[in-house]
Amino acid sequence: MTIPRAPLLLGLAGLLPFLWGVATMLLPDLGTWAARAIGPRFVGPYVQLAYGTVILSFMSGVLWGFATRATGAIAASGYALSTVPALWAFFLVGGGPVSAAIYLALGFAGILALDLLFWRQDLAPPWWMQLRLLLTAIVVLSLLPIIL
Repeated sequence: MTIPRAPLLLGLAGLLPFLWGVATMLLPDLGTWAARAIGPRFVGPYVQLAYGTVILSFMSGVLWGFATRATGAIAASGYALSTVPALWAFFLVGGGPVSAAIYLALGFAGILALDLLFWRQDLAPPWWMQLRLLLTAIVVLSLLPIIL
């Protein structure tokens, strides 16, 4: 199944802060320029960790939306599970950049498991896993320079 153009383009655009963070870490001159021009919170691990926390919480809302398509026990478990990514971000992503990046990467991997569950329950669109696999792989890979 082909991923519709709008979700694909918006999903790829959502990767820009992660990729920008990597670029500013790997290219010190770019990082220095960007820190001066737009502020230090928009470079390196700072932008990735802040934005990653927002996206982890955003994904809770997406899963909540999928749960609204269910009824009964499946809906109840879907609503409960949809809160996990936001709670994960709130309680675990913090401290130093390495631990925050590890918890974010684990959080995104965990969301992928939840995506698969919702998809198998026919609550997510047929193309959903293709998009989520692509985006999750790039997000997790972009966090590796912080972790390593």
